[in-house]
Amino acid sequence: MNEQQRTRRPGGRSARVGAQVHEAVTGLTGERGYGNFTVGDVAARAGVADSSIYRRWGGLEALLTDVALTRLNAQSPMPDTGSLVGDLRTYAANVAREITGPDGLAVLNLAVALSSSGQQGLEAGLELRTARMRQLQSMLDRASDRGERAIDAFDVLDHIMAPMYIRVLFGMGPLTPDYIDGLVDRLL
Repeated sequence: MNEQQRTRRPGGRSARVGAQVHEAVTGLTGERGYGNFTVGDVAARAGVADSSIYRRWGGLEALLTDVALTRLNAQSPMPDTGSLVGDLRTYAANVAREITGPDGLAVLNLAVALSSSGQQGLEAGLELRTARMRQLQSMLDRASDRGERAIDAFDVLDHIMAPMYIRVLFGMGPLTPDYIDGLVDRLL
């Protein structure tokens, strides 16, 4: 086999297996809830050997953490509409679409469960919060550079993100465009 034939293709079998396993975890979390399935259940749903999961992730906790971080960090790039109000409305609408999508509630529930599941869960939560805060801060820094009023990233979390997450987690009604715009307007 020559060097070119040995080169791994991005998006090859490994990527497909990873995607199948992630999809299986999300589906099982949505159906059964956190802590109510095993590596064997994930492997059967994904159509892979459980040894593949152990080899790649080491165990269920690491796999669940990877799924939550991957899904929650897969957010589209921070918007740059030219104004803070436009950026916040677009960002909030993107988050709303993600958390109300087909796997949104399962991924949110998984993230919440992991945050109280020991050291690895705490580290995953910290990693996620740090990444989100960096994203938000970059958007807010651009607005400040344009001369717009500076607001704190925690204010965005408290006044825009938290209400949306609470509504989704507790089934408290849809995240309509008017509702989302109202959150942004009240903050600003």
